[in-house]
Amino acid sequence: MPVAIVTGASRGLGLATARALAGQGWSVAADARHGTQLRDALRGLPASRVVAVPGDVTDAGHRAALVAAARALGPIALLMNNASRLGPSPQPGLADYQEADLAAVYEVNVLAPVALTRLVISDLLGAGAGAGPDAGGAAGGTVVNVSSDAAVEAYGGWGGYGSSKAALDQVSAILGVEHPALRVYALDPGDMRTDMHQQAFPGEDISDRPEPATVVAGPPAAGPPGAGPPGAGLPGQWAGSGPVTAEAVRWS
Repeated sequence: MPVAIVTGASRGLGLATARALAGQGWSVAADARHGTQLRDALRGLPASRVVAVPGDVTDAGHRAALVAAARALGPIALLMNNASRLGPSPQPGLADYQEADLAAVYEVNVLAPVALTRLVISDLLGAGAGAGPDAGGAAGGTVVNVSSDAAVEAYGGWGGYGSSKAALDQVSAILGVEHPALRVYALDPGDMRTDMHQQAFPGEDISDRPEPATVVAGPPAAGPPGAGPPGAGLPGQWAGSGPVTAEAVRWS
């Protein structure tokens, strides 16, 4: 069965994705900083196919352990770099942004995804071995980098987070050019009812935002990694078939 690595999987979009993938037969190596919260969130999912690997994505040792755990489950076909750091809340303007805070945002949102991708690039390139002619020109696995509309829109007070996601978009674009056998996506899931979104709007009522589970709908059934139509390596509606509830930009 194909294996997915999902970072930031103890809540929000990461947890919704891990649950959806597991429900369709994928194996999942799930990461989050807080071990108890991560294990509690994944309780009820098949223990033989879903493993919790607590740790910080900015830590090289943890990234290595996460990849090792994923490889123990089977062939890695999907990497979802979902773990993100908003920065201070409320978010300061750039003139008031402390250098250490900005560096921490970039370390989680840009440097860690690049480092984790580097660790699994050989796995992903080999994931589509034997894929048929319907693979849409992409014979390898899939990388999903979770982005934001703040990457393309200039929102006051979003200079740290927004610029880091803009950098991640460019990383996604270049990765797709350098490795055309992969499916590489920068995904803007839109506003959601998450802890991070609440931190971005402290004191505001965000109950009108959709739950993350409504953004992740109908992931692909487990099958030969890399097989299927273009976008088959992405969870359900992210593949671009049917109503699109999340904006996905495909770079390769």
